[in-house]
Amino acid sequence: MSTRERPLSPHLQIYRWQVQMVTSILHRATGIVLALGALVIAACLLALMLGPNAWSCVTAHAGAWYGKLFLLGWTWCFAYHLCNGIRHIVQDFAIGFSIPTFVRSSWLSLIGSVVITALVWGFVLSGGVA
Repeated sequence: MSTRERPLSPHLQIYRWQVQMVTSILHRATGIVLALGALVIAACLLALMLGPNAWSCVTAHAGAWYGKLFLLGWTWCFAYHLCNGIRHIVQDFAIGFSIPTFVRSSWLSLIGSVVITALVWGFVLSGGVA
């Protein structure tokens, strides 16, 4: 019996990148980042429970450049996952399946997440948080 070469499934290198591919991959990636961020939040709450010394360590790291960068990234991940999740809920009601609408909603998820992140951080950096 001869062995025949089986066709390979097309890979990311075959397809031309489109916004729909990017939003699908980003939705999964931001979900992972949010899960890891939830662990960080749990650790922060634990430090808050342990007392002022542990909490001052958390605030020192959160106030450093890398802490602010992490919080900025986590905020964007949250905003993007929220916007894209709303898009998916709308699509669950069979709305927006035409290709132009699908592309438009993908861009709205990306742009909306940047706008939400900018609004949140504008509020935080303006001293709006006690």
